[in-house]
Amino acid sequence: MCVIGAGLIGGSLMRAADKAGRAVWGTSASEETAAEARAVGFDVDTDTDAALHRAAEADALVVLAVPLPALDGVLRRVAAVAPACRLTDAVSVKVAVADAVARLAPRARFVGGHPMAGTAESGWGAGNGELFADAAWVVAADDGIDLDVWADVAELAWACGSRVVPAASDEHDLAVARVSHLPHLLAAVLAAVGAAGDDDLPLALAASSFADGTRVAGTRPELVLAMCEGNRDALLAAVDDALGRLGAMRGALASTGGLAATVRAGYAGRLRWAAARDPQPVRVRRGTAPAELREIGRRGDAVVGWA
Repeated sequence: MCVIGAGLIGGSLMRAADKAGRAVWGTSASEETAAEARAVGFDVDTDTDAALHRAAEADALVVLAVPLPALDGVLRRVAAVAPACRLTDAVSVKVAVADAVARLAPRARFVGGHPMAGTAESGWGAGNGELFADAAWVVAADDGIDLDVWADVAELAWACGSRVVPAASDEHDLAVARVSHLPHLLAAVLAAVGAAGDDDLPLALAASSFADGTRVAGTRPELVLAMCEGNRDALLAAVDDALGRLGAMRGALASTGGLAATVRAGYAGRLRWAAARDPQPVRVRRGTAPAELREIGRRGDAVVGWA
């Protein structure tokens, strides 16, 4: 396996794949990062072309673990050096990535992926081989995909300890806008409101509710901007939903002083999320049609192995 990008996600992928007994090498745009990885025994350098050439010779699975703004440049190198490689990614949006692959590396055997795991930290040093344990890992199940490569990506997810959630790329983007990208924006708003004013009394009083609600606001801004702006259309719909609910809540608070509808709806949503954290395990046969795979994801179930 060849991993392009050795930050939190790419570095964790390398560690998890190595722990699972896979041969893995990778690249980083930063010589400092590459040196950190080599210092603990990983085969990482800054020569993307050399890594891709090696991947082409070995027919290795290439994993793109770079921010969305860096994707076009990497895909141009894929097209030039390993044009027919088996290719997946770990980027937090799927439609934009699929469009970029079709435009810039159309011969690649691409199946999109998104491990739903991470922290507010970044860089090689923040990674760990257990990051993906028990996490949902989306493997795109669009019509026309290469089912052999879909199996490769699913097996990588299982090797890293994850459960596979099949989904269409556009349905994935709508879903993560609601449960990943919108929370980043709400956390930014909460942090800004908490820090507003001329004194630090509110921050001195802030405890776990503020800490939990603003945790992801500690993510590097450029990473948040890349994923949120890269999913603009789906995110706008989620923002509109949130604004509508906030507006209704404000109206109720101003007119009657009541917050029951908002609080109870949030409580019910949290309980439903807790139940969804224990999905029904499903085994599928190799070559299962994408439409059948998508239905598994829509039910909230997870693929855990081959039938």
